[in-house]
Amino acid sequence: MGKIAFVFPGQGSQVVGMGKLLAEQYPEVLAYFTKADETLSNELSKLIFEGPQNELTLTVNTQPALLTTCIAILELFKKAGIEADFLAGHSLGEYTALVASGALTFEEGVHAVRKRGEFMERAVPNGEGSMAAILGLDRERLSAVTKEVTETGFPVSLANLNCPGQIVISGSRKGVEQASERAKAAGAKRAIPLEVSGPFHSSLMKPAADELQEVLDRLEMKDAATPVIANVSAQPMRVASEIKKNLLEQLYSPVLWEDSIVQMIELGVDTFIEIGPGKVLSGLIKKINRTVKIYSVSDEESFQAMVEALKEEQR
Repeated sequence: MGKIAFVFPGQGSQVVGMGKLLAEQYPEVLAYFTKADETLSNELSKLIFEGPQNELTLTVNTQPALLTTCIAILELFKKAGIEADFLAGHSLGEYTALVASGALTFEEGVHAVRKRGEFMERAVPNGEGSMAAILGLDRERLSAVTKEVTETGFPVSLANLNCPGQIVISGSRKGVEQASERAKAAGAKRAIPLEVSGPFHSSLMKPAADELQEVLDRLEMKDAATPVIANVSAQPMRVASEIKKNLLEQLYSPVLWEDSIVQMIELGVDTFIEIGPGKVLSGLIKKINRTVKIYSVSDEESFQAMVEALKEEQR
């Protein structure tokens, strides 16, 4: 039997009503939504269950909302005794993975990502930064393009290395526009501007990292019980001090998602379970490696289907 990895989505996967049916069905799932409300002193659960979508999509709300929902869904796995050998999360999802690993308590995680969202929104005035997905250009050529543009005074860099042929760039508005044009001239199939509130995972996020450091320093970070693959290095991390350092770097460094998946496969993972709303990560993993097994679990139905499939495999 190969190894199992749980992966947790980042911003963009949120949807109104996520986790609602499970919370109605299981008191232990509902408990997380109640705990999030108490930790943040606001009605986050009402926003998650009822919307409106545009308010749920604000970075300061999306981050704690997704973390809460994913950790609540994870309760089903605990009850069924299904454990992971490795954990990973895309950007914000890394915090969910760290809560799942025991490095952070749930309350610490919710508090940290609410603050992270605030700092990220504040780091760059609205409209001055942006992000774009570049399709069909390899990382070496795209990296050269962003370097050229940055040298002209408009910072832009690689932000998310998601899967072969899909890389997100991030930086100043002008930098992203120019790099998008140059990327197309260099052979990229498409450049798609993203609907985001800031230039995440770029050097422009350094001020947010300074503020986040104060928040993380006040947390009682523990060593992870299950190794978490770090976004910034695509290597397993377990030691509390290393985790803290990586979380700060993660704000202004690229998310090495493709490398992280490849690394877990090399470490023996053959089953990936995406826990949370949407199937963004499942889609990326499929493009990275077609031979691994991938499940997405967001509700009771998808959970039961996965349990059945895992049983079949063991027969």
